[in-house]
Amino acid sequence: MKKNVLALVLLFLFGCLVVNAQEETEVTKAKKEENRDEINTLFKDRSGGHYIGLSLNYVEIEDQHGMQFGLRGGWIAGHGLAIGFGAKVFFNESKEDDFILPDPPLANLIGGYGGLLIEPIILPRFPVHLSFPVLAGVGGIAYSLDKERFTDTSIEDSDFFLVIEPGVELEFNILKHLRIAVGAYYTITSDIQLKYKGVDEHIVPPNVIRGFNLGITFKLGRF
Repeated sequence: MKKNVLALVLLFLFGCLVVNAQEETEVTKAKKEENRDEINTLFKDRSGGHYIGLSLNYVEIEDQHGMQFGLRGGWIAGHGLAIGFGAKVFFNESKEDDFILPDPPLANLIGGYGGLLIEPIILPRFPVHLSFPVLAGVGGIAYSLDKERFTDTSIEDSDFFLVIEPGVELEFNILKHLRIAVGAYYTITSDIQLKYKGVDEHIVPPNVIRGFNLGITFKLGRF
């Protein structure tokens, strides 16, 4: 009796395995047929995310200490490529403009730029990884004078420029929705033309904001 029961149990299990195998085969065939009709895309991983980042950068402008504040964000395709928008504003320390006499005012450069952001991300699932943001767009700059020491501010001249800023960042996955990136960037601009009013005298060289800057960025989002 026990042998018969054991044989029935084994036969039942074998039947279940055969049925399950047939079902899996049918599902696999169906998926293959579905994939044949599907259009191939550049990103096999169709998952996506997004983020917004706030940055603080140190930069030297006309041999003066300067600061940049930035905002950027975008959509992340397949965890490895962010596409979006970035913008920065900047200023440097005030100094006396000895060209304007007899009472030289304090002067500094202020401005900003922004545009398209493309950011490849290498090995994003690792806790520490690299990203290579590139910002390309337009900007504006102005030469500001404080004639009465912070009570009467005027703009001596201003100009627009094209900009491209590649960078490299070391990124840390702090929390699931928080990353901190430490980066180095190089700002490349078209020639900047700033002149004193009524005088054919350039205030700053045309490459005044070209060069390296260093910064830290806090990124919040779904990566």
